Amino acid sequence: MDNRLKRQRDFDTVFLNGKRVYSDNLTMIYVERRSGITKIGISISKKHGKAVQRNRIKRLLRAVYLPKIPKIKTPYFIVFMPKICDDYSFSAFEKSIAYLLKKENLINEDL
Repeated sequence: MDNRLKRQRDFDTVFLNGKRVYSDNLTMIYVERRSGITKIGISISKKHGKAVQRNRIKRLLRAVYLPKIPKIKTPYFIVFMPKICDDYSFSAFEKSIAYLLKKENLINEDL
């Protein structure tokens, strides 16, 4: 997967210069890139549980955002940060990501 945000300096760029948008289950921070492809990262704190729970949350988020990447208009660095809750579900993340991308007009609805 070459759409993953991996480098620490890229995460630092997003956290320092990015715009934050909130939904019920997620916080999205994004910054526009000059060129290249859209890269998406996930930031989860240890407050979400042990490694097994955190990895499950990351898998759910990846399953939701991967089909949406080709629909994003211009190249961005995007970081998703889930909020702490009792139950994490695919449908809740799907609604939240669709809401956030539509709210900030990052997604092309025609595709």
